[in-house]
Amino acid sequence: MNARPAAWVLFLAALFGCLQLANVTGRDTPDSRNYLSYALSLGGADKEEAAGRTIAYVCASRGETASRNHSVDVRRFRAPDPGPEIRDECRGYYDWSVGRRLEAGQTSGWTAPFMSERFMRIFEVRPGYPLLLVPFVTVLGVTWGLWAAGVCVAAAGGVLVFLVLRTVGVPVGLALTGQALYYVLPTGATAMRPMTEGTMMALTLAVLWGCALVLRGRAGAAGLVGVSLALLFTVKHSQALFLSVCLAGGLGVIGLYRRRAGRPVGAAVKTLLKVTVGATVGVMLLTRLLPYPSESDSLQDLLTDHFNRPDRERAWWEFLHLELNFWTEWLRRQLAEPLFLALLVAGGWGSLRRWPAFGVLLAAAAGTGVLSIAAHPDIGIDRLMVMVWLVPVVGVPLLLAEFYRPRRPYPFPSLLGGRPPNPRSSNAGGAKEFAAGPNLNSPVQAQPARPTFEDEAVQADQRGSGGGSPQGRDG
Repeated sequence: MNARPAAWVLFLAALFGCLQLANVTGRDTPDSRNYLSYALSLGGADKEEAAGRTIAYVCASRGETASRNHSVDVRRFRAPDPGPEIRDECRGYYDWSVGRRLEAGQTSGWTAPFMSERFMRIFEVRPGYPLLLVPFVTVLGVTWGLWAAGVCVAAAGGVLVFLVLRTVGVPVGLALTGQALYYVLPTGATAMRPMTEGTMMALTLAVLWGCALVLRGRAGAAGLVGVSLALLFTVKHSQALFLSVCLAGGLGVIGLYRRRAGRPVGAAVKTLLKVTVGATVGVMLLTRLLPYPSESDSLQDLLTDHFNRPDRERAWWEFLHLELNFWTEWLRRQLAEPLFLALLVAGGWGSLRRWPAFGVLLAAAAGTGVLSIAAHPDIGIDRLMVMVWLVPVVGVPLLLAEFYRPRRPYPFPSLLGGRPPNPRSSNAGGAKEFAAGPNLNSPVQAQPARPTFEDEAVQADQRGSGGGSPQGRDG
């Protein structure tokens, strides 16, 4: 690879963005209208203007989608295009329903009153994504602003995958493979939608990157973990809680394993455990102190079709019944088309085999997707489980790295692929031989050992006390 790795990273991100020009509209969901009206209100629009611009975008998107579907309908493609009629009907309905709520005095908060106040409170406590949208929709308008924001968020997620893989010692080519996988698997398509999932994935990857850096001995990267979790709280507080709890649980498993093996837990694991436990406590306190919707509100929202029906008296019993039915049907569908399960097994095996401690943290981050869909078991909303796809995205390149044989025996290259410094050694001849690279006449070349829990604990303790070899500090 002659070009600099950074150029390849930017090329993949730009290529992904160009491909998204094929679908500038048609990605929105019913929740997108809430985030868009929130962003427009933050940008200075009043309720009527925010509602009107949001309705125009949503209905134009639905009309265009109807036109596309009609053009390939083998039974109706000869009939007149229904797109304009559907757009007009959509605008008429929303103008009537939103106008009725505005006249009734439902003007509190930042979102336009597309639904009842009880339902809109769920989105009022998620200002992070609307704040991200404000500069895009202000400069580029609604349609191109949402598209550009999606491209930037999705591209950033792919770049973070590259940085995570480079940090854990994956070669440049395989790190670029992970970036490409993020774009072509459902993670890329989900990140492009005007929803919170893309931003949530990017921040989750930032947390994983910070964890990997801390495990490599860079204790200052714990700040990246804390800041990313704080930003994630503003985007969706439930995801911040799930991620901090899962990571704390994974770090506890690592510490227990090391203790039982007779090894010290390590300064890196202790640092990350303090950050994640602190984040867990902070999120729980803030959600209680601030007027955030409770678990009961979320449960009733699920079972009453967004509060359009009376509250359920035996909500938890019905929820458990639905939960059992959901996972039974989900597993049946996955076994019928087991590609996702195969990629999940391959990614999990690769991450745990390459670097067990990081594999545990990757599995913990992916577990937030399972918790999200378990808290809202709707078989028609697969985007809630998108975090689980991070295991194939990151783990498959780690599995491929097990079969990679580097030309030079540098165990952990720099993030952007630069040549690492020569290790110090009292043996001048040995240093010269290491700097010159492997002996091509030798039939067997030494390969870097795969890190283990024990190796990481020793290295972390050495870094924490200021000791360790120069190679360990660079790694």
